[in-house]
Amino acid sequence: MPIYFYGSRSQPYGCFSNFSRHGFELERYWWVTNEHYFQAHKFATTDPLWFNKIREVKTPREAAQMGRSRKYPLRTDWEKIKDEIMERGVLKKFETHGNIREILLSTDDELIVENSPSDYYWGCGIDGTGKNKLGLILMAVRQTLRDRAAVRGTIA
Repeated sequence: MPIYFYGSRSQPYGCFSNFSRHGFELERYWWVTNEHYFQAHKFATTDPLWFNKIREVKTPREAAQMGRSRKYPLRTDWEKIKDEIMERGVLKKFETHGNIREILLSTDDELIVENSPSDYYWGCGIDGTGKNKLGLILMAVRQTLRDRAAVRGTIA
């Protein structure tokens, strides 16, 4: 049975959202949320000041709004690397927090779907025809965590 998540941190799988406040350290910086990490990286090579402003805002909503601004140029390779950036942040988030790692691992082999009505790339869109890239990344991270646990000889 598919696992749907979107938005609210109070929902059972709300920790799967990029807006969940499960911070992590990556690339010498502390990231309050994965949304901060992802949105800032759109400008990592083009505007270090805007990168840092996004990194330092208080809420993931602010980070998302700033990252969607086109007043500043996106890095030229963004379309090629955005999935990799997302996966790097998602993996680090779940490596950092054991409690949500256990939630992710408890989903067994279920399909994970970001149930965003407006996002047809990261989510499934209003009609379910979206690419669900965030869900696919969560499932890939789940497998990576399982594989690592198997190598260490622990149960995942």
